Amino acid sequence: MLTNSQKARVSDAISPTQADRVRPRRLDSDVAAPSVRICDTSSVSSADVPAGSSNGVERRINPVGRAATAGVLRATIGGLRLAVLDREQTADFMVEAVYPNRRINRPLYLTSANGEVLSRCSTEPMTDRLFRAADLINADGQPLVMVSKLRSPNPLPERVATTDLFHDVARKAEELGLTFYLLGANEAENKAAIANVRRAYPALKIVGHSHGYLRGDALRAKVDEINALAPDFLWVALGVPYEQAFVDEFMSRLGNVGVIKTSGGLFNFLSGSRPRAPRWMQIVGLEWAWRLWLEPRRLFWRYLTTNPHALYLLFNRTRSSSTRN
Repeated sequence: MLTNSQKARVSDAISPTQADRVRPRRLDSDVAAPSVRICDTSSVSSADVPAGSSNGVERRINPVGRAATAGVLRATIGGLRLAVLDREQTADFMVEAVYPNRRINRPLYLTSANGEVLSRCSTEPMTDRLFRAADLINADGQPLVMVSKLRSPNPLPERVATTDLFHDVARKAEELGLTFYLLGANEAENKAAIANVRRAYPALKIVGHSHGYLRGDALRAKVDEINALAPDFLWVALGVPYEQAFVDEFMSRLGNVGVIKTSGGLFNFLSGSRPRAPRWMQIVGLEWAWRLWLEPRRLFWRYLTTNPHALYLLFNRTRSSSTRN
């Protein structure tokens, strides 16, 4: 994951053009956050929102993604519409999006939500718009799964942690000859992650990789390089909401990419610099406590403010109905 100073550098890298002069500030930082365009709802009137749908705006203005994911059942958990898929189904969905042929003429965009994301989407309009712009949102938090089993007729089958999903997709990609590109983390972490992935999956085609500390012309050149390499899967690990803002900024320049999956701290786990929580802590929804133990100074205030709020949202903004697309 990125430090605050590192995040500031990433924010500079994906800053808007001069035409986008208004840059709202994050509520938890003095760093000006990048603009939002994929899911800008300012020009959408209430008449455009389907009756009975709290998420009608983003569904209406993302018709391509909505059509491409029309077969996926979703449940509203904590205010966000999450895919009712397990890990294997999610990996299969990602592979089917590119094999044997690309499903759509732009990248299919997947991201993930946990309790912190629910809290931030509820209080930060810009972060909310960035997440609702995704074609599919997975539940990367065991508490979301647990509450869905209590409140939804179609509960989430399991937590879809990107750290595990990566390996599911890698095994399938290795077998089918599909390609990866890994973007994010610092140079040392990125190289260590790549080395470990190559050892684990020697037949996996990794067409390129890069650290996440690029900006300006260097970043735009790297995006064009990625597009020229045309990977089936682009894993972007810049941290929330910077990786979502990266997709917002550069989706239109990545038309040759098959699937973009935002990845949070994935590369830290792939590199081995950060250990996973014990399995029992993952199962009972206490992985946050493990991470807090590892990084108390960085995470204490974040969890103190977002965990109670996320719990409130889970019990008050989880719907008892599910929908497709």
